[in-house]
Amino acid sequence: MRYRTFGRTGLKVSELVFGGGWVGGVLIHQDDDTKLKVLRYAIDSGINWIDTASKYGNGKSEEALGWLLQELSRRPYVSTKVMLDTSNLDDVAGQVERSTNESLSRMKLDSVDLLQLHNPLGVAAVDPNAGGSAITAEHVLAKNGVADSLDRMREQGLTRYIGFTALGDVASCRRLIDSDRFDSVQVYYNMLNPSAARTMPGSWVGHDFGNLVAACKRQNMATMVIRVLAAGVLASDERHGREVVITRESGLDTESRRAAAVFAALGDEYGSRAQTALRFVLSNADVSCAVFGLAEFAHLREALAAADMGPLPQTAFDKLDQAYANNFNL
Repeated sequence: MRYRTFGRTGLKVSELVFGGGWVGGVLIHQDDDTKLKVLRYAIDSGINWIDTASKYGNGKSEEALGWLLQELSRRPYVSTKVMLDTSNLDDVAGQVERSTNESLSRMKLDSVDLLQLHNPLGVAAVDPNAGGSAITAEHVLAKNGVADSLDRMREQGLTRYIGFTALGDVASCRRLIDSDRFDSVQVYYNMLNPSAARTMPGSWVGHDFGNLVAACKRQNMATMVIRVLAAGVLASDERHGREVVITRESGLDTESRRAAAVFAALGDEYGSRAQTALRFVLSNADVSCAVFGLAEFAHLREALAAADMGPLPQTAFDKLDQAYANNFNL
C-alpha cells in the first residue's frame, strides 16, 4: 500500500480509503461476518482510513462501525459527515452539534479524525441544479455558520480536522476552498468526468468542476476523491439499483454510454474495469486518496490489486483525451 500526505494535516494516508457508503454498501447490506472479514482484511492490507456519514443507511454504516472498530487490530483514521436539514437553517450550530454527537455515539467514539459537511452547494438555499439538500456558501461562511460550527466541534475535541463536499455550484465550492477555512475537500473525479483535475475540450459536455483539485493544491488542502467508480457504472454493466447520478447534464443512460465509449477506447489491457478506473484516479499525484465503495470481499481484493499495479501509462491518457474530444462519440 502506498501512502500520501493528507494536505496541511501532515497525516500519512493510504491512497485507498475504505468507503462505508450506500452504493457499495458492504457495511450496510452484508451480514456481520462478511463486514468483519472485509474490514479486517482491508486494515491488515494497509488501508488506514474509513469514510462514512450519518446519512449512509440512515446511520447503519456508523452503527456497524460501532462494533467493527473494536474488533480491529489497530485503529484506522475515521471520517464522517454532517447533513444539514435545509428546512431548519436558522439553527446550523445546533444541527452540527447534534449530528456530530449522534455519529460519535453510533460509532462508540470520543472523536473522529475528520468531520465534513455533506450538503451540496447552491447559489440559493433551494437550487434545482444542486438538489433539495443544497445550502449556500453564505450558510457555510457566515458568523455561526457551518465553518464556525465545525470549528467549535474541533475546539471541543470531537474532531481533529474539518472538510466539505464539493458538489453543486462550482463557484461556491471554489469560494469555500479559497476561504482557507477547511483542511480537506471531497472532490468528484473519475474517468467519465475528470474536469475537477483538468481543462476539458470545448466539445465535451458535462458538469464542469473547474479544476478544483488545483485550487485545493494552492491552499495545501487534502483532496479525497469520491465516485471513483461512478456509482458502479465504471465497474460493470450489471446494475444493482443504487446507481444515483449526482452531477448535472448527465443521467444513468448517459453515464452507461460514456463508460462503454471509455472502455471501447482503452480495451482491457489495464486490468478489470474497476481496476482501470481506480488506477486512473491514483495516477494523479495531486490527489490525496481515493474513497472506493465495495459490496463484497472480492471487490476489496480487486481494488488492492489495482493499487499495486500503479498509475496508468500515458498511452491510456492519450486514448481518453481522444474520447473526451469526441464527447464519447455520443
